[in-house]
Amino acid sequence: MAETLHDLTATRNDGTEQPLSDYRGKVLLVVNTASQCGFTPQYQGLQALYQRHRAEGLEILGFPCDQFGHQEPGADAEIATFCERNYGVTFPLFKKVEVNGAGTHPVFAYLKKSAPGLLGDSIKWNFTKFLVDREGRVVDRFAPATPPEKIEADIEKLLGG
Repeated sequence: MAETLHDLTATRNDGTEQPLSDYRGKVLLVVNTASQCGFTPQYQGLQALYQRHRAEGLEILGFPCDQFGHQEPGADAEIATFCERNYGVTFPLFKKVEVNGAGTHPVFAYLKKSAPGLLGDSIKWNFTKFLVDREGRVVDRFAPATPPEKIEADIEKLLGG
């Protein structure tokens, strides 16, 4: 098991491998996303947070997931186009992953172990958010219903603002 999120690698939406150690020194908000979910409009709030705080060291990492109600049926290229066209998303998107079960991506295995939720090890739904400090340690976990703007004060604290 990884000691920090920085010990892991994930595949970007365009197929390139992304060592998460590249984000050392950044505050991260890691989110499992979906394009056809009731929470999909949160992309707008996530992008707004990213625009306001990126210069201070915030990175938002979006991981599309199709494990909840088949709400992310598209291919990676379609997902990227959807996010850009509908919500102006410029934060990094990764390849579609599984967040629960035998195929759980190592990033989400680490996040869930570090910050169990109400359902223990599993993620309840799309748009579960994990706040990670500059050293790659999980600080908090937020429910899908928690809008991005409600997390802003926690992010600002980690950014030193």
